[in-house]
Amino acid sequence: MTTVRPCSVHDALELLGPRWTFLVLRELMFGTTRFDAVVAATGASRNLVAERLRRLEEAGLVRRDTYQEHPPRHDYRLTDEGRRVAEVLLVLMRVGDERRDDEPPVRWHHGSGGDRHELDVELVCRRCGRPASEGLGDPVGRGAP
Repeated sequence: MTTVRPCSVHDALELLGPRWTFLVLRELMFGTTRFDAVVAATGASRNLVAERLRRLEEAGLVRRDTYQEHPPRHDYRLTDEGRRVAEVLLVLMRVGDERRDDEPPVRWHHGSGGDRHELDVELVCRRCGRPASEGLGDPVGRGAP
């Protein structure tokens, strides 16, 4: 009998689910707040977007604000935790951009004032500042091999 390895990646994917969730998060990251606009920009069905938004709200990643009572209509926004989770999209975006033969379709700006620059995402270790992909080894913990 094979034992499934405990894994934080698995746990995160259980929360986020299929690609549609990532596309909904992308739209909220872009500042899209209206349900119909999220549906249009993702190409997903209304039922699918509604289900994904509901799951993200239950997980505390999205906040729903009512802007009209009759009929009820809502704006959707990322919470602070949702913005932290959405950072994963920046890394995925970099991977997608690196595989393109042409210019990336979206660029983000970072900083403010005179320090404003185009965002160049790299996942780094908080302790040493080196790229996370350098020196990986010796995993420990209950899910380690």
